[in-house]
Amino acid sequence: MGGGRAWWGWPLALLVLGVAAVPLVAHWLTNPADQRLVDLDVYRTGGESILLGLPVYDVMTPAPQLLPFTYPPVAALLAVPLALMSWPVAQWVWTAGVLLCLFVTVWHGFREPLSLARRPAWAAPALLGLLAVACLYLMPIRDQVRFGQVDILLVMLCAADCLARRPWWPRGLLIGLATAVKLTPGVFLILLLLTGFGPGARPEQRRAFFTAVLTTTLLTLLPFLVIPHDAAQFWFSALLDSERLGSNTGTTNQSIRGMLLRLYLPDWLTSVLWLALAGLVAWFGFRAARRALLGGDMLGAVALTGLMAVLVSPVAWIHHLAWVVVALAALAIPGNPLLTTAAPYDGPGRASPRDGPAPAPRDVPPLARDAGPGRAVASGQGSEVHSRAVASGQGPEVHSQAVAPGPGPEGHAQAGVPRRAPDTPAMPQQASEAHIRGVVARGASDAHGRAAGMLDDPAARIRLAVAAWIFYVVPVPWWGVTLRAAEIPVLSPVAGRIVQDAFGLGALVLVWLLARRTRSR
Repeated sequence: MGGGRAWWGWPLALLVLGVAAVPLVAHWLTNPADQRLVDLDVYRTGGESILLGLPVYDVMTPAPQLLPFTYPPVAALLAVPLALMSWPVAQWVWTAGVLLCLFVTVWHGFREPLSLARRPAWAAPALLGLLAVACLYLMPIRDQVRFGQVDILLVMLCAADCLARRPWWPRGLLIGLATAVKLTPGVFLILLLLTGFGPGARPEQRRAFFTAVLTTTLLTLLPFLVIPHDAAQFWFSALLDSERLGSNTGTTNQSIRGMLLRLYLPDWLTSVLWLALAGLVAWFGFRAARRALLGGDMLGAVALTGLMAVLVSPVAWIHHLAWVVVALAALAIPGNPLLTTAAPYDGPGRASPRDGPAPAPRDVPPLARDAGPGRAVASGQGSEVHSRAVASGQGPEVHSQAVAPGPGPEGHAQAGVPRRAPDTPAMPQQASEAHIRGVVARGASDAHGRAAGMLDDPAARIRLAVAAWIFYVVPVPWWGVTLRAAEIPVLSPVAGRIVQDAFGLGALVLVWLLARRTRSR
Protein backbone atom coordinates (compact mmCIF):
# COMPACT_ATOMS: atom_id res chain seq x y z
CA MET A 1 0.00 0.00 0.00
CA GLY A 2 2.57 2.79 -0.22
CA GLY A 3 2.47 6.43 0.72
CA GLY A 4 -0.94 7.99 1.06
CA ARG A 5 -2.64 4.68 1.84
CA ALA A 6 -4.91 4.32 4.87
CA TRP A 7 -3.09 2.98 7.93
CA TRP A 8 -5.53 0.10 8.22
CA GLY A 9 -4.59 -1.35 4.83
CA TRP A 10 -1.91 -3.73 6.06
CA PRO A 11 -3.97 -5.10 9.01
CA LEU A 12 -6.93 -5.65 6.68
CA ALA A 13 -4.86 -7.60 4.17
CA LEU A 14 -3.26 -9.66 6.97
CA LEU A 15 -6.72 -10.35 8.39
CA VAL A 16 -7.92 -11.70 5.06
CA LEU A 17 -4.90 -14.02 4.89
CA GLY A 18 -5.23 -15.07 8.53
CA VAL A 19 -8.91 -15.98 8.23
CA ALA A 20 -8.33 -17.98 5.06
CA ALA A 21 -5.40 -19.80 6.68
CA VAL A 22 -7.46 -21.11 9.61
CA PRO A 23 -8.48 -24.44 7.99
CA LEU A 24 -4.92 -25.15 6.82
CA VAL A 25 -3.29 -24.22 10.12
CA ALA A 26 -5.90 -26.05 12.19
CA HIS A 27 -5.36 -29.21 10.17
CA TRP A 28 -1.57 -29.34 10.35
CA LEU A 29 -1.19 -28.10 13.92
CA THR A 30 -3.62 -30.70 15.25
CA ASN A 31 -2.39 -33.76 13.34
CA PRO A 32 -0.52 -36.53 15.26
CA ALA A 33 2.32 -35.10 17.32
CA ASP A 34 5.01 -37.20 15.63
CA GLN A 35 3.91 -35.86 12.21
CA ARG A 36 3.58 -32.22 13.17
CA LEU A 37 5.97 -29.60 11.71
CA VAL A 38 8.76 -32.17 11.48
CA ASP A 39 11.23 -29.78 9.82
CA LEU A 40 10.70 -27.18 12.51
CA ASP A 41 11.59 -29.95 14.95
CA VAL A 42 14.87 -30.36 13.04
CA TYR A 43 15.68 -26.67 13.51
CA ARG A 44 14.86 -26.78 17.22
CA THR A 45 16.96 -29.90 17.64
CA GLY A 46 19.90 -28.06 16.09
CA GLY A 47 19.42 -25.19 18.54
CA GLU A 48 19.04 -27.57 21.48
CA SER A 49 22.27 -29.34 20.47
CA ILE A 50 24.09 -25.99 20.74
CA LEU A 51 22.62 -25.35 24.19
CA LEU A 52 23.43 -28.86 25.45
CA GLY A 53 26.89 -29.03 23.90
CA LEU A 54 25.98 -32.01 21.70
CA PRO A 55 27.38 -32.58 18.19
CA VAL A 56 24.87 -30.87 15.91
CA TYR A 57 25.22 -33.23 12.97
CA ASP A 58 25.04 -36.45 14.99
CA VAL A 59 21.80 -35.70 16.85
CA MET A 60 18.46 -36.90 15.43
CA THR A 61 14.91 -35.76 16.05
CA PRO A 62 12.77 -38.11 18.18
CA ALA A 63 11.31 -41.31 16.69
CA PRO A 64 9.68 -42.12 14.38
CA GLN A 65 11.11 -39.31 12.20
CA LEU A 66 14.80 -39.59 13.23
CA LEU A 67 15.79 -36.64 11.03
CA PRO A 68 19.30 -35.14 11.16
CA PHE A 69 20.18 -31.44 11.04
CA THR A 70 21.19 -30.72 7.43
CA TYR A 71 21.76 -26.96 7.33
CA PRO A 72 24.98 -24.92 7.66
CA PRO A 73 26.16 -24.45 11.26
CA VAL A 74 25.14 -20.79 11.39
CA ALA A 75 21.52 -21.98 10.97
CA ALA A 76 21.88 -23.99 14.18
CA LEU A 77 23.09 -20.86 15.98
CA LEU A 78 20.12 -18.90 14.66
CA ALA A 79 17.77 -21.71 15.80
CA VAL A 80 18.74 -21.31 19.46
CA PRO A 81 15.79 -18.93 20.17
CA LEU A 82 13.43 -21.66 18.89
CA ALA A 83 15.00 -24.12 21.31
CA LEU A 84 14.33 -21.71 24.18
CA MET A 85 10.59 -21.76 23.40
CA SER A 86 8.26 -24.55 24.38
CA TRP A 87 7.31 -26.83 21.48
CA PRO A 88 3.67 -25.57 21.25
CA VAL A 89 4.78 -21.91 21.33
CA ALA A 90 7.46 -22.56 18.70
CA GLN A 91 4.84 -24.13 16.40
CA TRP A 92 2.55 -21.11 16.56
CA VAL A 93 5.33 -18.57 16.28
CA TRP A 94 6.84 -20.34 13.27
CA THR A 95 3.49 -20.76 11.51
CA ALA A 96 2.71 -17.07 11.98
CA GLY A 97 6.16 -16.29 10.57
CA VAL A 98 5.45 -18.43 7.50
CA LEU A 99 2.25 -16.51 6.81
CA LEU A 100 3.99 -13.16 7.33
CA CYS A 101 6.85 -14.10 4.98
CA LEU A 102 4.33 -15.18 2.34
CA PHE A 103 2.48 -11.89 2.76
CA VAL A 104 5.64 -9.82 2.25
CA THR A 105 6.68 -11.93 -0.76
CA VAL A 106 3.29 -11.48 -2.42
CA TRP A 107 3.43 -7.72 -1.77
CA HIS A 108 6.81 -7.41 -3.47
CA GLY A 109 5.82 -9.66 -6.37
CA PHE A 110 2.45 -8.05 -7.14
CA ARG A 111 3.24 -4.49 -6.04
CA GLU A 112 2.73 -2.92 -9.47
CA PRO A 113 -0.94 -3.89 -9.98
CA LEU A 114 -1.59 -3.26 -6.27
CA SER A 115 -0.27 0.29 -6.64
CA LEU A 116 -2.90 0.94 -9.33
CA ALA A 117 -5.83 -0.16 -7.14
CA ARG A 118 -6.42 3.20 -5.43
CA ARG A 119 -10.22 3.46 -5.34
CA PRO A 120 -12.05 2.50 -3.24
CA ALA A 121 -9.60 2.66 -0.34
CA TRP A 122 -10.06 -0.99 0.59
CA ALA A 123 -9.38 -2.30 -2.93
CA ALA A 124 -5.60 -2.68 -2.65
CA PRO A 125 -5.64 -4.29 0.83
CA ALA A 126 -8.40 -6.69 -0.20
CA LEU A 127 -6.61 -7.58 -3.44
CA LEU A 128 -3.33 -8.13 -1.59
CA GLY A 129 -5.07 -10.37 0.92
CA LEU A 130 -6.78 -12.40 -1.82
CA LEU A 131 -3.54 -12.82 -3.75
CA ALA A 132 -1.79 -13.99 -0.58
CA VAL A 133 -4.62 -16.47 0.08
CA ALA A 134 -4.35 -17.82 -3.47
CA CYS A 135 -0.61 -18.33 -3.01
CA LEU A 136 -1.10 -19.90 0.43
CA TYR A 137 -2.95 -22.83 -1.14
CA LEU A 138 -0.22 -23.61 -3.65
CA MET A 139 1.12 -27.04 -2.73
CA PRO A 140 4.71 -25.80 -2.16
CA ILE A 141 3.33 -23.18 0.26
CA ARG A 142 0.92 -25.57 1.98
CA ASP A 143 3.97 -27.72 2.67
CA GLN A 144 5.62 -24.76 4.40
CA VAL A 145 2.83 -24.93 6.99
CA ARG A 146 2.68 -28.72 7.03
CA PHE A 147 6.38 -29.27 7.70
CA GLY A 148 7.29 -25.96 9.33
CA GLN A 149 9.70 -25.22 6.51
CA VAL A 150 12.08 -22.28 6.06
CA ASP A 151 11.87 -21.87 2.27
CA ILE A 152 9.34 -19.04 2.15
CA LEU A 153 11.57 -17.07 4.55
CA LEU A 154 14.48 -17.46 2.12
CA VAL A 155 12.27 -16.47 -0.82
CA MET A 156 11.15 -13.37 1.08
CA LEU A 157 14.74 -12.38 1.94
CA CYS A 158 15.95 -12.64 -1.66
CA ALA A 159 12.83 -11.05 -3.16
CA ALA A 160 12.92 -8.13 -0.71
CA ASP A 161 16.63 -7.60 -1.31
CA CYS A 162 16.10 -7.36 -5.06
CA LEU A 163 12.67 -5.75 -5.33
CA ALA A 164 12.44 -3.28 -2.43
CA ARG A 165 12.37 0.28 -3.72
CA ARG A 166 14.23 2.04 -0.90
CA PRO A 167 15.70 -0.58 1.43
CA TRP A 168 17.07 0.59 4.76
CA TRP A 169 19.71 -2.17 4.55
CA PRO A 170 22.57 -2.37 2.05
CA ARG A 171 21.46 -4.41 -0.93
CA GLY A 172 22.99 -7.86 -0.93
CA LEU A 173 22.79 -8.23 2.87
CA LEU A 174 19.62 -10.35 2.83
CA ILE A 175 20.86 -12.51 -0.04
CA GLY A 176 24.05 -13.10 1.93
CA LEU A 177 22.04 -14.06 5.02
CA ALA A 178 19.81 -16.45 3.06
CA THR A 179 22.82 -18.08 1.39
CA ALA A 180 24.55 -18.60 4.73
CA VAL A 181 21.45 -20.23 6.24
CA LYS A 182 20.74 -22.53 3.29
CA LEU A 183 23.11 -22.78 0.37
CA THR A 184 20.61 -22.80 -2.50
CA PRO A 185 19.94 -19.01 -2.43
CA GLY A 186 23.55 -18.73 -3.56
CA VAL A 187 22.14 -18.68 -7.09
CA PHE A 188 21.50 -14.99 -6.46
CA LEU A 189 25.22 -14.46 -6.01
CA ILE A 190 25.54 -15.71 -9.59
CA LEU A 191 22.88 -13.24 -10.76
CA LEU A 192 24.66 -10.37 -9.00
CA LEU A 193 27.97 -11.48 -10.50
CA LEU A 194 26.58 -11.69 -14.02
CA THR A 195 24.86 -8.31 -13.84
CA GLY A 196 27.57 -6.51 -11.87
CA PHE A 197 30.45 -7.34 -14.18
CA GLY A 198 30.95 -7.53 -17.93
CA PRO A 199 29.19 -5.69 -20.77
CA GLY A 200 26.32 -3.52 -19.60
CA ALA A 201 27.15 -4.17 -15.95
CA ARG A 202 25.44 -2.11 -13.27
CA PRO A 203 27.54 -0.64 -10.44
CA GLU A 204 24.75 -1.16 -7.91
CA GLN A 205 24.70 -4.87 -8.74
CA ARG A 206 28.45 -5.03 -8.23
CA ARG A 207 28.13 -3.39 -4.82
CA ALA A 208 25.31 -5.77 -3.88
CA PHE A 209 27.48 -8.71 -4.95
CA PHE A 210 30.34 -7.66 -2.68
CA THR A 211 27.94 -7.07 0.21
CA ALA A 212 26.32 -10.49 -0.26
CA VAL A 213 29.66 -12.30 -0.50
CA LEU A 214 30.98 -10.51 2.58
CA THR A 215 27.83 -11.33 4.57
CA THR A 216 27.89 -14.98 3.55
CA THR A 217 31.60 -15.28 4.33
CA LEU A 218 31.31 -13.70 7.78
CA LEU A 219 28.30 -15.84 8.74
CA THR A 220 30.08 -18.95 7.46
CA LEU A 221 33.26 -18.23 9.42
CA LEU A 222 31.46 -17.27 12.64
CA PRO A 223 30.61 -20.88 13.64
CA PHE A 224 34.29 -21.82 13.35
CA LEU A 225 34.82 -19.46 16.31
CA VAL A 226 31.80 -20.63 18.32
CA ILE A 227 31.27 -24.31 17.41
CA PRO A 228 34.42 -25.23 15.45
CA HIS A 229 33.93 -29.01 15.58
CA ASP A 230 30.39 -28.78 14.17
CA ALA A 231 31.46 -26.28 11.52
CA ALA A 232 34.25 -28.57 10.32
CA GLN A 233 31.96 -31.60 10.37
CA PHE A 234 29.41 -29.88 8.15
CA TRP A 235 31.75 -28.45 5.52
CA PHE A 236 34.04 -31.46 5.24
CA SER A 237 31.65 -34.35 5.85
CA ALA A 238 27.89 -33.82 6.24
CA LEU A 239 27.62 -31.48 3.25
CA LEU A 240 28.95 -34.19 0.94
CA ASP A 241 26.33 -36.75 1.99
CA SER A 242 23.16 -36.02 -0.01
CA GLU A 243 21.38 -39.01 1.54
CA ARG A 244 21.20 -37.10 4.83
CA LEU A 245 18.46 -35.10 3.14
CA GLY A 246 16.29 -38.17 2.63
CA SER A 247 15.65 -40.52 -0.28
CA ASN A 248 16.85 -38.66 -3.36
CA THR A 249 14.68 -40.88 -5.61
CA GLY A 250 11.45 -39.94 -3.83
CA THR A 251 8.63 -38.19 -5.64
CA THR A 252 9.14 -35.05 -3.61
CA ASN A 253 12.57 -34.49 -5.20
CA GLN A 254 11.58 -32.46 -8.27
CA SER A 255 15.05 -31.29 -9.31
CA ILE A 256 16.56 -32.38 -12.61
CA ARG A 257 18.71 -34.87 -10.71
CA GLY A 258 15.66 -36.23 -8.89
CA MET A 259 13.84 -36.81 -12.17
CA LEU A 260 16.89 -38.61 -13.59
CA LEU A 261 17.34 -40.74 -10.48
CA ARG A 262 13.81 -42.09 -10.89
CA LEU A 263 14.84 -43.50 -14.27
CA TYR A 264 17.16 -45.86 -12.36
CA LEU A 265 19.96 -45.64 -14.90
CA PRO A 266 23.54 -46.60 -14.02
CA ASP A 267 24.96 -44.16 -11.48
CA TRP A 268 27.69 -42.90 -13.80
CA LEU A 269 25.21 -42.21 -16.59
CA THR A 270 22.84 -40.42 -14.23
CA SER A 271 25.70 -38.20 -13.05
CA VAL A 272 26.80 -37.37 -16.60
CA LEU A 273 23.26 -36.59 -17.74
CA TRP A 274 22.61 -34.48 -14.67
CA LEU A 275 25.75 -32.39 -15.09
CA ALA A 276 25.00 -31.87 -18.78
CA LEU A 277 21.31 -31.01 -18.37
CA ALA A 278 21.81 -28.90 -15.25
CA GLY A 279 24.58 -26.99 -17.00
CA LEU A 280 22.38 -26.39 -20.03
CA VAL A 281 19.41 -25.23 -17.95
CA ALA A 282 21.67 -23.01 -15.82
CA TRP A 283 23.18 -21.42 -18.93
CA PHE A 284 19.76 -20.78 -20.42
CA GLY A 285 18.15 -19.58 -17.18
CA PHE A 286 20.93 -17.29 -15.94
CA ARG A 287 21.35 -15.83 -19.42
CA ALA A 288 17.64 -15.01 -19.50
CA ALA A 289 17.78 -13.63 -15.95
CA ARG A 290 20.69 -11.35 -16.85
CA ARG A 291 18.87 -10.12 -19.95
CA ALA A 292 15.75 -9.49 -17.89
CA LEU A 293 17.50 -7.51 -15.18
CA LEU A 294 19.58 -5.39 -17.53
CA GLY A 295 16.43 -4.79 -19.56
CA GLY A 296 14.64 -3.40 -16.51
CA ASP A 297 12.66 -6.51 -15.54
CA MET A 298 13.91 -7.27 -12.03
CA LEU A 299 10.81 -9.33 -11.18
CA GLY A 300 11.43 -11.68 -14.10
CA ALA A 301 15.11 -11.95 -13.17
CA VAL A 302 14.24 -12.90 -9.57
CA ALA A 303 11.72 -15.52 -10.72
CA LEU A 304 14.15 -17.09 -13.19
CA THR A 305 16.99 -17.16 -10.67
CA GLY A 306 14.79 -18.68 -7.97
CA LEU A 307 13.71 -21.45 -10.33
CA MET A 308 17.38 -22.14 -11.01
CA ALA A 309 17.80 -22.89 -7.31
CA VAL A 310 15.20 -25.63 -7.69
CA LEU A 311 16.20 -27.17 -10.98
CA VAL A 312 19.99 -27.36 -10.75
CA SER A 313 20.16 -28.34 -7.08
CA PRO A 314 20.97 -32.01 -6.38
CA VAL A 315 17.86 -32.22 -4.20
CA ALA A 316 14.81 -29.95 -4.41
CA TRP A 317 11.76 -31.02 -2.46
CA ILE A 318 8.32 -29.79 -3.49
CA HIS A 319 8.36 -27.16 -0.75
CA HIS A 320 11.51 -25.69 -2.34
CA LEU A 321 9.22 -24.59 -5.17
CA ALA A 322 8.01 -21.69 -3.03
CA TRP A 323 9.62 -19.62 -5.82
CA VAL A 324 6.43 -20.30 -7.79
CA VAL A 325 4.88 -17.33 -5.94
CA VAL A 326 7.32 -14.95 -7.63
CA ALA A 327 7.08 -16.81 -10.94
CA LEU A 328 3.29 -16.38 -11.01
CA ALA A 329 3.68 -12.64 -10.45
CA ALA A 330 6.25 -12.45 -13.25
CA LEU A 331 3.93 -14.35 -15.60
CA ALA A 332 0.97 -12.09 -14.88
CA ILE A 333 2.71 -8.70 -14.91
CA PRO A 334 4.47 -7.10 -17.92
CA GLY A 335 8.06 -6.48 -17.03
CA ASN A 336 9.62 -3.89 -19.37
CA PRO A 337 9.28 -0.27 -18.25
CA LEU A 338 9.53 0.94 -21.86
CA LEU A 339 6.37 -0.91 -22.78
CA THR A 340 4.19 -0.65 -19.68
CA THR A 341 2.70 2.00 -17.47
CA ALA A 342 4.04 0.22 -14.39
CA ALA A 343 6.56 2.04 -12.24
CA PRO A 344 9.97 2.34 -13.92
CA TYR A 345 13.05 0.42 -12.92
CA ASP A 346 15.29 2.01 -10.34
CA GLY A 347 18.46 0.13 -9.54
CA PRO A 348 18.00 -3.37 -8.13
CA GLY A 349 14.33 -2.62 -7.29
CA ARG A 350 11.56 -0.64 -8.91
CA ALA A 351 11.11 3.05 -8.36
CA SER A 352 7.87 4.66 -7.41
CA PRO A 353 6.23 6.79 -10.11
CA ARG A 354 6.54 9.75 -7.80
CA ASP A 355 10.32 9.33 -7.72
CA GLY A 356 10.66 10.85 -11.18
CA PRO A 357 12.30 9.39 -14.28
CA ALA A 358 14.28 6.19 -13.86
CA PRO A 359 17.61 5.46 -15.54
CA ALA A 360 17.25 3.73 -18.88
CA PRO A 361 18.16 0.03 -19.08
CA ARG A 362 21.69 -0.20 -20.34
CA ASP A 363 21.20 -3.09 -22.70
CA VAL A 364 18.28 -1.53 -24.56
CA PRO A 365 19.45 -0.48 -28.03
CA PRO A 366 20.29 3.24 -28.31
CA LEU A 367 17.36 3.63 -30.70
CA ALA A 368 14.94 2.99 -27.85
CA ARG A 369 16.91 3.96 -24.78
CA ASP A 370 16.81 7.73 -25.09
CA ALA A 371 13.26 7.97 -26.26
CA GLY A 372 9.78 8.04 -24.97
CA PRO A 373 6.95 6.09 -26.59
CA GLY A 374 6.90 6.60 -30.34
CA ARG A 375 10.27 8.39 -30.57
CA ALA A 376 13.80 7.08 -30.66
CA VAL A 377 17.10 8.92 -30.66
CA ALA A 378 20.26 7.10 -31.60
CA SER A 379 23.33 7.75 -29.52
CA GLY A 380 26.24 9.14 -31.45
CA GLN A 381 27.44 12.47 -32.73
CA GLY A 382 24.88 14.47 -34.62
CA SER A 383 22.75 11.52 -35.72
CA GLU A 384 19.19 11.06 -34.67
CA VAL A 385 16.23 9.15 -35.94
CA HIS A 386 12.73 10.49 -35.38
CA SER A 387 9.75 8.27 -35.90
CA ARG A 388 6.20 9.12 -35.11
CA ALA A 389 2.79 7.76 -35.95
CA VAL A 390 -0.13 10.08 -36.53
CA ALA A 391 -3.60 8.67 -36.49
CA SER A 392 -5.42 9.56 -39.67
CA GLY A 393 -8.85 8.37 -40.65
CA GLN A 394 -9.32 4.63 -40.19
CA GLY A 395 -5.68 3.69 -39.93
CA PRO A 396 -2.36 5.08 -38.79
CA GLU A 397 -0.20 7.03 -41.12
CA VAL A 398 3.47 6.79 -40.31
CA HIS A 399 5.89 9.57 -41.12
CA SER A 400 9.57 8.93 -40.60
CA GLN A 401 12.66 10.93 -41.22
CA ALA A 402 16.11 9.55 -40.73
CA VAL A 403 19.67 10.61 -41.02
CA ALA A 404 22.00 7.94 -42.27
CA PRO A 405 24.24 6.68 -39.48
CA GLY A 406 27.50 7.68 -41.05
CA PRO A 407 29.86 5.97 -43.42
CA GLY A 408 29.91 2.21 -43.57
CA PRO A 409 30.78 -0.56 -45.97
CA GLU A 410 29.80 0.28 -49.50
CA GLY A 411 26.63 -1.27 -50.78
CA HIS A 412 25.09 -1.70 -47.33
CA ALA A 413 22.79 1.27 -47.15
CA GLN A 414 19.68 1.01 -45.00
CA ALA A 415 16.48 0.63 -46.96
CA GLY A 416 14.17 3.59 -46.73
CA VAL A 417 16.79 5.82 -45.06
CA PRO A 418 17.92 8.86 -47.04
CA ARG A 419 21.60 9.58 -47.39
CA ARG A 420 23.24 11.94 -44.94
CA ALA A 421 23.35 15.53 -46.03
CA PRO A 422 26.90 16.68 -46.78
CA ASP A 423 26.90 19.22 -43.94
CA THR A 424 25.70 16.71 -41.29
CA PRO A 425 28.44 15.50 -38.94
CA ALA A 426 29.28 11.84 -39.48
CA MET A 427 28.54 9.28 -36.83
CA PRO A 428 31.60 7.34 -35.69
CA GLN A 429 31.94 3.84 -37.18
CA GLN A 430 31.47 2.17 -33.79
CA ALA A 431 28.27 4.07 -33.07
CA SER A 432 27.00 3.29 -36.58
CA GLU A 433 27.54 -0.43 -36.13
CA ALA A 434 25.93 -0.32 -32.69
CA HIS A 435 22.94 1.49 -34.17
CA ILE A 436 22.53 -1.06 -36.95
CA ARG A 437 22.83 -3.94 -34.49
CA GLY A 438 20.18 -2.28 -32.36
CA VAL A 439 17.79 -1.97 -35.31
CA VAL A 440 18.36 -5.59 -36.31
CA ALA A 441 17.91 -6.77 -32.73
CA ARG A 442 14.67 -4.86 -32.44
CA GLY A 443 13.41 -6.41 -35.65
CA ALA A 444 14.23 -9.89 -34.40
CA SER A 445 12.64 -9.09 -31.06
CA ASP A 446 9.47 -7.86 -32.79
CA ALA A 447 9.24 -11.08 -34.79
CA HIS A 448 9.71 -13.11 -31.64
CA GLY A 449 7.11 -11.01 -29.86
CA ARG A 450 4.54 -11.74 -32.57
CA ALA A 451 5.24 -15.46 -32.14
CA ALA A 452 4.74 -15.10 -28.40
CA GLY A 453 1.55 -13.09 -28.69
CA MET A 454 0.00 -14.63 -25.63
CA LEU A 455 2.76 -13.12 -23.52
CA ASP A 456 1.92 -9.66 -24.87
CA ASP A 457 -1.82 -9.88 -24.29
CA PRO A 458 -2.63 -8.92 -20.67
CA ALA A 459 -5.71 -11.13 -20.56
CA ALA A 460 -3.77 -14.09 -21.96
CA ARG A 461 -0.98 -13.53 -19.46
CA ILE A 462 -3.45 -13.64 -16.58
CA ARG A 463 -5.04 -16.81 -17.96
CA LEU A 464 -1.59 -18.37 -18.21
CA ALA A 465 -0.77 -17.40 -14.61
CA VAL A 466 -4.10 -18.81 -13.40
CA ALA A 467 -3.42 -22.07 -15.24
CA ALA A 468 0.01 -22.29 -13.61
CA TRP A 469 -1.57 -21.55 -10.23
CA ILE A 470 -4.08 -24.38 -10.63
CA PHE A 471 -1.30 -26.72 -11.73
CA TYR A 472 0.67 -26.09 -8.54
CA VAL A 473 -2.38 -26.20 -6.27
CA VAL A 474 -3.31 -29.78 -7.09
CA PRO A 475 -0.95 -32.65 -6.07
CA VAL A 476 -0.11 -33.67 -9.63
CA PRO A 477 3.10 -35.65 -8.84
CA TRP A 478 1.19 -37.94 -6.51
CA TRP A 479 -1.22 -38.75 -9.32
CA GLY A 480 1.82 -40.12 -11.11
CA VAL A 481 2.59 -42.35 -8.13
CA THR A 482 -0.96 -43.68 -8.23
CA LEU A 483 -0.76 -44.23 -11.98
CA ARG A 484 2.50 -46.15 -11.68
CA ALA A 485 1.07 -48.29 -8.88
CA ALA A 486 -1.84 -49.27 -11.17
CA GLU A 487 0.67 -51.24 -13.30
CA ILE A 488 -1.12 -50.58 -16.57
CA PRO A 489 1.14 -51.79 -19.41
CA VAL A 490 2.99 -48.94 -21.16
CA LEU A 491 0.80 -46.25 -19.58
CA SER A 492 2.01 -46.72 -16.01
CA PRO A 493 5.76 -46.80 -16.61
CA VAL A 494 5.76 -43.98 -19.19
CA ALA A 495 2.91 -41.58 -18.44
CA GLY A 496 3.09 -42.35 -14.73
CA ARG A 497 6.72 -41.31 -14.57
CA ILE A 498 6.08 -38.09 -16.51
CA VAL A 499 3.21 -37.14 -14.20
CA GLN A 500 5.35 -38.01 -11.19
CA ASP A 501 7.89 -35.41 -12.39
CA ALA A 502 5.18 -32.84 -13.12
CA PHE A 503 6.29 -30.06 -10.79
CA GLY A 504 9.90 -30.22 -11.95
CA LEU A 505 8.84 -30.30 -15.59
CA GLY A 506 6.46 -27.43 -14.84
CA ALA A 507 9.39 -25.42 -13.46
CA LEU A 508 11.24 -25.99 -16.73
CA VAL A 509 8.20 -24.72 -18.64
CA LEU A 510 8.04 -21.65 -16.39
CA VAL A 511 11.69 -20.92 -17.13
CA TRP A 512 11.03 -21.19 -20.86
CA LEU A 513 7.96 -18.94 -20.66
CA LEU A 514 9.73 -16.32 -18.57
CA ALA A 515 12.71 -16.38 -20.92
CA ARG A 516 10.41 -15.85 -23.91
CA ARG A 517 8.76 -13.05 -22.00
CA THR A 518 12.05 -11.23 -21.55
CA ARG A 519 13.01 -11.78 -25.20
CA SER A 520 9.60 -10.68 -26.47
CA ARG A 521 10.15 -7.40 -24.63
